[in-house]
Amino acid sequence: MKPTHTRRAFTKTMALAAPALLLPDVSALGGSPDVKSSGKLGKIHVGHTGITWSNDQIDQAVAGIASLGFYGFETFGEVLEKWETQGGLGQILEKNHIPLISGYSTVSLIDTARKSDELEKAVRRAGLIKKYCGRIMVVGPNSVDRTAYNFADHKAGIVAMLNETAKAVAGRGRDCRAASATGTCVESRDETYAVLHAVDTRYVKFGPDIGQRTKGGSDAVEMVKDFMPLIEYMHLKDYNGANSHLLGYCALGQGKVDIPAILGLMEGKKIDGMIMGELDNDWGSPSSTPPLDLLRASKSYLQTLGVKFRA
Repeated sequence: MKPTHTRRAFTKTMALAAPALLLPDVSALGGSPDVKSSGKLGKIHVGHTGITWSNDQIDQAVAGIASLGFYGFETFGEVLEKWETQGGLGQILEKNHIPLISGYSTVSLIDTARKSDELEKAVRRAGLIKKYCGRIMVVGPNSVDRTAYNFADHKAGIVAMLNETAKAVAGRGRDCRAASATGTCVESRDETYAVLHAVDTRYVKFGPDIGQRTKGGSDAVEMVKDFMPLIEYMHLKDYNGANSHLLGYCALGQGKVDIPAILGLMEGKKIDGMIMGELDNDWGSPSSTPPLDLLRASKSYLQTLGVKFRA
């Protein structure tokens, strides 16, 4: 697929969800656990998003991810809508015996003129996620021209729109998670923290993209620690800046992200969603390595940490 959207445009995404949790001081949590020798990660289930394939290859994405034994699948909200005209994505998921976990949808958080349309879109897509038994709607903030953007001017509107979107999605029986992304209206560490400390956490939860946080210069492990009570879902992604065809991202274990520390923190935490592996592809100039081989490398690395996959 040349995606209608890529995560390059969404360096941060906030997740909107269910019961309220406070934000305790978790700074006392230790550093990287020795997960390689502990074998404690065998109970962690890892799914994968479909964005390593193009949107018009979604059937190949589902089949490939299922064949590698990942536990679940995620795609864009617009992909779910497109497939409704072709009988629905459910037929592909059922054929490959893999569940839909989540759907990712960009929502304009700062354009008040589009508010009603954006809320209607969110509710519509949440309905499709529910139809195919998915549990999470991931809300990605809209792209902005960062050179002319002042977060302080928009913070109150962003928080209000996230709250309204989360409540509307909850009304359809789905949880809503916010994610942060580069090039969007919520990008930096300070912006992310400011929003997460201001939203209504009865409804809004956090779905961090670990690779994008690292690419943006933030300490992903620190952010997971600081907002652990709000995390119900995440994108597990690695970054080394080496391959422009993959937008600087890479297979898990080949980059700068402390994957063992992240998984060690998440081990044993009950979440509504799932840890979703992810690896972007630049469909204007894609990687010469087939998507399935890229995911196979990530799987092999996770297996060295004790993560298990479906047979």
